[in-house]
Amino acid sequence: MAREQFDLIVFDWDGTLMDSTAHITRSIQSACRDLGLPVPADEAASYVIGLGLRDALQIAAPTLDPSDYPRLAERYRFHYLVKDQTTELFAGVREMLQELRDQGYLLGVATGKSRVGLNRALDQSRLTSLFDGTRCADETFSKPHPAMLHELTRELGQDVARTVMVGDTTHDLQMAINAGVAGIGVTYGAHPAASLSALEPKFVAPSVAALSAWLRENA
Repeated sequence: MAREQFDLIVFDWDGTLMDSTAHITRSIQSACRDLGLPVPADEAASYVIGLGLRDALQIAAPTLDPSDYPRLAERYRFHYLVKDQTTELFAGVREMLQELRDQGYLLGVATGKSRVGLNRALDQSRLTSLFDGTRCADETFSKPHPAMLHELTRELGQDVARTVMVGDTTHDLQMAINAGVAGIGVTYGAHPAASLSALEPKFVAPSVAALSAWLRENA
């Protein structure tokens, strides 16, 4: 079937492809607890998911002296990597990506993860070969700055008008708006449906199955 609207589909990682929202939230809370800081509530901790680590920690721990951000980041990484890591791809993600790839779409990732973190996740999930380009927060500006999407479209020779960003946070959808690309929200990740809908994406998907079906019919 001929592609309807898009040639390049860019996905956020955490909370969109990988079921890691709860683990990230707990890791942020544990890191704050380690340093004797006020522990953010679940909603506050999950709000920063998708941002670069430094930006996320500045919001999650506003009382922390900037000179201590490296200590907080180290504790976050400890809890994320060492303790209770049970994150997996959302059910249906692998099949959705393979189907899109088989149909000839270009696929990308734009994530708040570090390059080391994304490479590890891609390797562990065996998805590296499915993506044509990826951008991480430690390589360029953090969301919602448009740089990740602009860099990916340039690298892959694509038009922003034929590109869509899929993500579970308002940071993803605001980045899409800032970059001049279409946006699709998913409600099974970090941010609530109402916040995503307020940014007027093309579609708000309640599940991977719904996202896959919409892309199959409309992308």
